[in-house]
Amino acid sequence: MAEASNLDREKIIRYYSRREIEEEMLYNCPNREIAIKYGESGFGKRPDTLTYPNDILEFAKDGATSFHASEEIWKNPLSLNLEQKKADADALRAGWDLVLDIDCHEFEYSRIAAMLVIEELKAAGVKKSLSIKFSGNKGFHIGVPFEAFPEKIEDRPVKSLFPDAPRKIALYIAEMIKPKIGERIMKYEKNDISAIIKKTGKSTSEISEYGFTDSQGRWRTLSYDKYKRLLESGKDLPPPRLNVSSFLEIDTILISSRHLYRLAYSVNEKSGLASIPVNPEKISEFKREDAALDQVSASKFRFLDRENAVGGEASSLFLKAFEWDF
Repeated sequence: MAEASNLDREKIIRYYSRREIEEEMLYNCPNREIAIKYGESGFGKRPDTLTYPNDILEFAKDGATSFHASEEIWKNPLSLNLEQKKADADALRAGWDLVLDIDCHEFEYSRIAAMLVIEELKAAGVKKSLSIKFSGNKGFHIGVPFEAFPEKIEDRPVKSLFPDAPRKIALYIAEMIKPKIGERIMKYEKNDISAIIKKTGKSTSEISEYGFTDSQGRWRTLSYDKYKRLLESGKDLPPPRLNVSSFLEIDTILISSRHLYRLAYSVNEKSGLASIPVNPEKISEFKREDAALDQVSASKFRFLDRENAVGGEASSLFLKAFEWDF
């Protein structure tokens, strides 16, 4: 199968031939469905698995450009099929990891969002169990492994709550950091709204959000017409704030059964860079050029690091997300 034309085939093979890279990529492969992408030809057969380091090199020689894993942990990934009923898939699922996908056309805005998500996770008690990696292009993936989850929430086994639980958590975090993202992006751009418009390609109306903060400190969005009517009636309302959701996304709707994420150290076809782990304490220092294939080496920071996960550390996060009134 042919690989994407904008990637150097020999460079890809040379990169995937490095044993330290192969071994790190395999770290999150056990009991996961693996999907292999062949550049512009798309994904190969599903489900698939990766077992041995040399498998990665052999697939690369056959044109593979990137490797993706399921967020869900399966008893037997090869038993999955498209015709499977939900009950059968639920019976096969042994657990799942939380992977938050932060994506924006402007890399610096993604960095700001990632730092805020990390802050919010820490505020909810998730500290030793969190990890982050560069997506390989313009965003970041933030992960919390299943080992840090509570066993049950609302008397239901957490392993059975995919995809509802990660959606709730992603929505909760997105809502909690929403006002801060706007403030920090405005600060980063020195309050120059035209810079944001230029970088995002959005209009003034698209990046403006109208509303007010209620008595519980929650932002309540209003349509422009209602906002205007209330102002005309004498209502004291704050000025419009930056609507980051028009150009920055924390994946929620796309979280679904058999949802995949790019394996750590896998190549991103769009950029030719690797999706490498990042020190959660030094996101601000990360540079995209650090992910150039000839610059990458195995990091002491692992994405979804199970060995360092603290059992139950994400319990408060689950409670907050499930109690949140959206």
